Amino acid sequence: MASGFFALFDDIAILMDDVAVMTKVATKKTAGILADDLAVNAEKASGFVSSREIPVLWKITKGSFLNKLIILPITFLLSAYFPAAIIPILLIGGTYLAYEGAEKIFEHFFHKNHAKQVEDIINMTATEQAAYEDKKIKSAIIVDFILSVEIVIIALGAVLDKPINVQIVVVTIVAILATVGVYGLVAMLVRMDDVGYKLIASSKGKAGISKSLGIGLVKTLPILIRVLAVVGTLAMILVAGGIYVHNIAFIHELVHALPAILGEFIVGLLLGIISLLLYMIFSKIFKAKKS
Repeated sequence: MASGFFALFDDIAILMDDVAVMTKVATKKTAGILADDLAVNAEKASGFVSSREIPVLWKITKGSFLNKLIILPITFLLSAYFPAAIIPILLIGGTYLAYEGAEKIFEHFFHKNHAKQVEDIINMTATEQAAYEDKKIKSAIIVDFILSVEIVIIALGAVLDKPINVQIVVVTIVAILATVGVYGLVAMLVRMDDVGYKLIASSKGKAGISKSLGIGLVKTLPILIRVLAVVGTLAMILVAGGIYVHNIAFIHELVHALPAILGEFIVGLLLGIISLLLYMIFSKIFKAKKS
């Protein structure tokens, strides 16, 4: 009886050791996509008045956890019973990411006057602010869903040769760490200015480290947000291109001679342009029929 009890402990210890090792491996493999996830979500969570940043980010975070609750069991079932469906799902997600990236570039160059800045949001009515928030939150959760699928699939690929119980535990841990880590860092970024103002106030107008650091944080945040907006757009295009390059052989052959990042960017950008053009064409046709 005692020997069986200790044998159970040995099995659990071996399982936990295996899980720890494979979690480390899977986390390393998803590091690139996690960096992209951070850049994309920092851009999505910015552009609100200060008092609404954390509530909006919390809604996006809850949506991200819900995404994982949907994705994880479906992924395990597909991996076990219908693995052929995984790549088409990734390609659909990649197309959407490419479209989002291309749309942002198009808006920047051709619709600058229509871009909503924080100053415009302040002048909105409560109803308009709520509608604007809902739109950005929904967009952020959709993008998070696609990036979460990519994270889960990459993590699963690192442990496919392991027993199903190890797969489930490892991929679930990576998914949770991704959500907590990414949105924790995003929360820190969007509140940088508040920390800066508190440091300035605590200095009571006297020159010193607190005041200098506070001014630095306040001045750095707008620059950092703009940089992250650019990086987030590029990240969506790169992730989209990477999905197609790594999963469609003839596309891989077309760009294999180029540096990996350049090939993925070209593929993602072309995919985004085509997706955006098709969307604009079908939108005009739909509006013409409706009118």
